[in-house]
Amino acid sequence: MVRPHPVGTDANGMHRYTHNLRTTAATGAFATSTPGENAMRRRRLTPGGMWAAWVMTAVVLATRGSVPTAAAEPPRPNILLIVADDLGWGDVGWHGGYGKTPSMDRLVREGVELDRHYVQPVCTPTRAALMTGRYPGRFGPHAIAPSNLRALPPGTVTLASALRSLGYATFHAGKWHLGSRPEWGPNHYGFDHSYGTLTGAADPWTHKYRRGPYEDTWHRDGERLDEPGNATELIAAEAERRIRGGAPDASGVQTPWFLSVAFHAVHTPVDAPAEFKRLYDGIRFDAADPRHDSRLRLAAMVSQLDAAVGRLVAALDETGQRSNTLIVFTSDNGGIESLDNQYVGDVPDSPLNSENDPLRGQKNSLWEGGVRVCAFANWPGRLAPRRCSAVVHAADWFPTLAGLVGWVGAPSPDWDGIDRWAAIAGGAGAESRPQPVCIVHQRGRAVIGDRWKLIVWKKEAPQLFDLVADPFETTDLAAEQAEVVASYRKVAEADERLDVADLPADLRDAPP
Repeated sequence: MVRPHPVGTDANGMHRYTHNLRTTAATGAFATSTPGENAMRRRRLTPGGMWAAWVMTAVVLATRGSVPTAAAEPPRPNILLIVADDLGWGDVGWHGGYGKTPSMDRLVREGVELDRHYVQPVCTPTRAALMTGRYPGRFGPHAIAPSNLRALPPGTVTLASALRSLGYATFHAGKWHLGSRPEWGPNHYGFDHSYGTLTGAADPWTHKYRRGPYEDTWHRDGERLDEPGNATELIAAEAERRIRGGAPDASGVQTPWFLSVAFHAVHTPVDAPAEFKRLYDGIRFDAADPRHDSRLRLAAMVSQLDAAVGRLVAALDETGQRSNTLIVFTSDNGGIESLDNQYVGDVPDSPLNSENDPLRGQKNSLWEGGVRVCAFANWPGRLAPRRCSAVVHAADWFPTLAGLVGWVGAPSPDWDGIDRWAAIAGGAGAESRPQPVCIVHQRGRAVIGDRWKLIVWKKEAPQLFDLVADPFETTDLAAEQAEVVASYRKVAEADERLDVADLPADLRDAPP
């Protein structure tokens, strides 16, 4: 394993590291740095950086002799973050749904099922939370809804930039949806390389978005790209290539990598290759042909997503990286039950789409069906198989992974999320959450703790649910539990005061 060495801090105050490997854009493989590049790095060392490098060298030498170290070096696993799009609670096999998902079922069975994993009600806000550890309202009103505008201010410290500062190679494949212009893309937020669409959706065959200024954003590293093929298959192939290119060399040397794979599946337009539809031969989803066809396409797309995940796991196994790779899977929000296709292509509408049963509600709502999603973590030998009932939110992943790999920001990041590794790993007494989760939506705000959930509506009376006794939100207890309502309402009001009310000035004339 390569041990990166600190060389001072960057403009964001993060510790910067060098390592003796670099990635190549064409192959995704790793190449040794040239002497000239190493010389340039040496010239960039600051006095503070040279002192840090000297201290690190001293520590490394001490570990080789008889002098004990003060603390063990944190692990630096590969991190594979997989984000599905609009996947419903009842769309997958491990929730007893109609979708055939054997690869993910196995990962859940052999890993940690995150039974109360929360996200934002729609896509852009969830992705902002995942990348920054902060609630999306902190970046402006455009960041709490699906948007083509730049969601994150330039220079925002992201999970990718933090890991890159530790010597990780960083890649993004798939949907971005944090800014649909090339200058707002992944390469400007900590990713070495990126591929896919900048927009929030794409036809699976044409790769096009809605008609307008953002219709064509399929790209590689911000450069427009036109190529044939099914979007899910292309994204899976790119991710697999990066995994195989990141394998240790013959001597066992490897640079750790962070790979974010954001599939468009199963967002509309909903369709998949015929081989996945054949998995459901003999099954009739509805008496009406258009509804049957709609659900068949969705089921096939769910199974295609599952096969893509299985393909990435197989690449890890075949390259000897499985035991050193943490896999995190989540959907960006709940499923949507029916919708029309507004994207450029020939895919039909979806009158019978996802299932969120038995949860209440769907995508774009504050009900559990909109914000409690399919999720799991898997790391052989490090995470024992179990079901985790702890409340975890998308914003928790940056602080959780930072704690795991030993990244410390300078100054400390202003995270809303918290480190939940102890809860995920099954630490004794770690499931209880010290502070509730806050989820903002255009219609209101939800505050979710271990037991209670308060929804503060903008135009309606607040509603309170006991999620332990009533996980399907059937009985409003607001009138009976006034003290809980008052306490959680204060949390919601404090959270709202931290949000940015106005659109950034430089975005006011940009097409949404």
